Amino acid sequence: MAKLVGVYGMVHTPFCYIPPEKWSDIRGSRNLRADVPFDGDKAEGKAQRIRDAFADLKEKIAASRPDVLVIFGDDQREYLDFDNYPSFAIYAGEQFAGPLSFHDTVQYLHPNEGIEVPERTIKGHPGLASAMLTGLRDRDFDPAFCLNTESTPHMGHAFMRPLESVTDFSVAVVPIMINCYFAPQTTAKRCYQFGKAIGEIITAYPEDLRVAVIGSGGLWHTPGAKNAYLDEKFDLESLRCLEAGDAGGAARFFDTYQVPPGDTSQPIGERNRTSTGLPSSTGPQGGTREFCNWIAAAAVADGKPWTVVDYVPVYSSPIGAGFAFCNL
Repeated sequence: MAKLVGVYGMVHTPFCYIPPEKWSDIRGSRNLRADVPFDGDKAEGKAQRIRDAFADLKEKIAASRPDVLVIFGDDQREYLDFDNYPSFAIYAGEQFAGPLSFHDTVQYLHPNEGIEVPERTIKGHPGLASAMLTGLRDRDFDPAFCLNTESTPHMGHAFMRPLESVTDFSVAVVPIMINCYFAPQTTAKRCYQFGKAIGEIITAYPEDLRVAVIGSGGLWHTPGAKNAYLDEKFDLESLRCLEAGDAGGAARFFDTYQVPPGDTSQPIGERNRTSTGLPSSTGPQGGTREFCNWIAAAAVADGKPWTVVDYVPVYSSPIGAGFAFCNL
């Protein structure tokens, strides 16, 4: 039988990979609320904390010796598109590829210079992915499936950045795409229920596999939004729920959040590249909704307490860079 050996949560912000001396330049190109502090001379120290947190999680994952990584992430029109955008989708192919974080450096620091971005090809695990598809069907979920056809598909940054930061690319991966970004987004409650179902399917899988799970993204951030700010209290309460082993409580806290009147950093109903213009779900808007990937991951081992490795407020983005784990 398969064994769940660890659950991990981590951010995938470009600021994890962009040199800290460039953070202020990027901040200058953004529209932040006037009361957002500056990172200033603390930027290097924050960048080092991020590197240390990634190294800590990488060491813990290596020590758990997983045969397969299951990653809950969101696709931001990198693999999927609005022609047909599912709430949940599982990649069941034999391999996939994607760009490394050098893409972020090129995008932010060397735009339009034609610099080639390196990629890596990752092994999938069709057996476990297929078991998830049928197991979810039997638990009243209807996820989409994705397969490679004539070419190797490209996964987005929610999957590639964690793989680059906490693995050596040798472990097979099952990417699970959750629509926590584009309205009408999946609710945190549904992500919690989905994660619990995935946990049941993993532990019932008949093959002798060691499985680790990653929740990718978050925490609070509204990339590129007008008057963006960082709600550190929201992040810390979300993490407190996980530290208590209460993934369901984290979902309830998330879904009951109300966007403050006049908060232009969390637009609702607009249509652009990052917004459908369709009615939004309750809870925070924008990239903050990636915390639903953490909630799904936590629900896989529901009731087990997490340990927070670090929480780094990066004001230049702004984003709450969180790192945590649940060893089993």
